[in-house]
Amino acid sequence: MNQELYKKLLELSPDYKMNYLPSISVDCVVFGFHKASLKVLLTRLKGYEDWMLPGGYLQKDEDLEKSASRILEERTGAKDIFLTQFKSFGKVNRSEMAFDEWPDDLWHKQRFLSIAYYALIDFEQVTPSIDFYSNACEWKDIDELPGMIMDHREILDKALLQLRRDLNYKPVGLNLLPEKFTMPELQKLYEVILGKELNRGNFYRKMKRYDILTKLDETRKGGAHKAPDLYSFNLDTYKKALESGFQESW
Repeated sequence: MNQELYKKLLELSPDYKMNYLPSISVDCVVFGFHKASLKVLLTRLKGYEDWMLPGGYLQKDEDLEKSASRILEERTGAKDIFLTQFKSFGKVNRSEMAFDEWPDDLWHKQRFLSIAYYALIDFEQVTPSIDFYSNACEWKDIDELPGMIMDHREILDKALLQLRRDLNYKPVGLNLLPEKFTMPELQKLYEVILGKELNRGNFYRKMKRYDILTKLDETRKGGAHKAPDLYSFNLDTYKKALESGFQESW
């Protein structure tokens, strides 16, 4: 047990009891896309070897989504983050076991039901930051995950499953790709999330049929092959697709 961390948490326990709802926490699975790889943002508490999802507690006068946005802004500095609430987690002792060696008078050592969100963020726009409670906050490759505390690996796995389901019926690339991108880059994003290869011709035809892209009068310079065309998302049709979904899946 990290004594410095314990003293700080014990010092803050009265504030938690006064200003936060008991037994409710928020955990966020933050996805980013970089160098053809899907990333997830993880943090690590002082005194722990295993990692955890960015999370926190719900203030008494705070909406759930505002709580998730606040927590992520504190971790990443990013605002207006795309968030989707996808599941709650409430197994007995799901959180208490992480604090077994801690005294019972600690706010954190109670049963917490976690409301889970997944977030999509442009990797290049985020600077992960630690706080007093943590000694690390880093992007991890989704295929090379470290050990995780409590049930946070289960939460992450469920978030990825939900993201794959959502990708089948709604566009999600806006928050993961830079403003301008190529069609191969967009296809690679879909393949990484879905965990399978997609036919190039079918992918291009579907994307054009969805009418969510704007072809730019620019190309990606560099490389040995013909410079590929650049695209951006048409925000009006993109938002409509988010609301109504697609009529077919991948």
